[in-house]
Amino acid sequence: MKNVLQINYWTVGGFDGKKPVEQAIKEVRDMGLDGIELTFGAGEFAPGITRKRCKEIRGFADELGMKIETCATGTYWDISLSATSSSVRRKAVNFTKDYLQAAGWVGAKVCLVIPGAVFVPWNDKQPVIPYAKVWELSTASIKSLLSVAAKTGVVMAIENVWNGFLADPVAMKTFIDQFKSKYVGAYFDIANCVVNGFPEHWIEILDKRISAVHVKNFRRQDCAGGLHGFGDDLLEGDVNYNAVIKALKKTGYKGPLTAEMIPFSRGENLVLPDMELAWDTARKMKNIFRKK
Repeated sequence: MKNVLQINYWTVGGFDGKKPVEQAIKEVRDMGLDGIELTFGAGEFAPGITRKRCKEIRGFADELGMKIETCATGTYWDISLSATSSSVRRKAVNFTKDYLQAAGWVGAKVCLVIPGAVFVPWNDKQPVIPYAKVWELSTASIKSLLSVAAKTGVVMAIENVWNGFLADPVAMKTFIDQFKSKYVGAYFDIANCVVNGFPEHWIEILDKRISAVHVKNFRRQDCAGGLHGFGDDLLEGDVNYNAVIKALKKTGYKGPLTAEMIPFSRGENLVLPDMELAWDTARKMKNIFRKK
């Protein structure tokens, strides 16, 4: 496949964003990948970053021949676009405006967006919200952001993630289609759906709606499995890469393929950045996708 191959900043820079963006870009270039997915919300690349600074980052990447096709964030787990509190939703919407703007400034075409959550499995302090209410509130929040996405030229790509919401491809397709906008698509994670399905089935149904793809693996355990199913090896798990590649080719997908390696199998010992993991992941990304 000739798609741009990237790795997510978290693996090479950590969750707190302390590693300078330019350093992370250079390290990923040295791994032989085509680009990096910047993560917004911690460190320098966060609300308040200036257009000038973003352009400097973009210029540095260009000098190294590196892409920044996508951006991601973990902020939505704390401030949700479907929160029942109007003040929290307002914070989430305002955050997304900053997120889209910064992404546009660094040249990204897609932002990963978590539309809301019925519940957060790893945080029992977050309230359980009825599915229908999440649909209603997240729809309203995303509609309010369509003009910002259009202005910045950045797609809001809805991720299939463990939020009790849009947990099957038909629901995801229906949710996206209601907006009738090229600025709302799917950020499809091939491993997130393995807990209750098969990525190649999702790809067939989502088809042209897929704006970006996250690559990792997941091993079903205990009649499905928990977070420990996400390991630190792209090749260990139940993802059938041949089937995934065949399905993506059938849809004509031309977007980036981004490794998002967060090895929750380590439990409390999970520490990022992990450069050994990053180098191993880069090598396997190239072996999986460049030979197909």
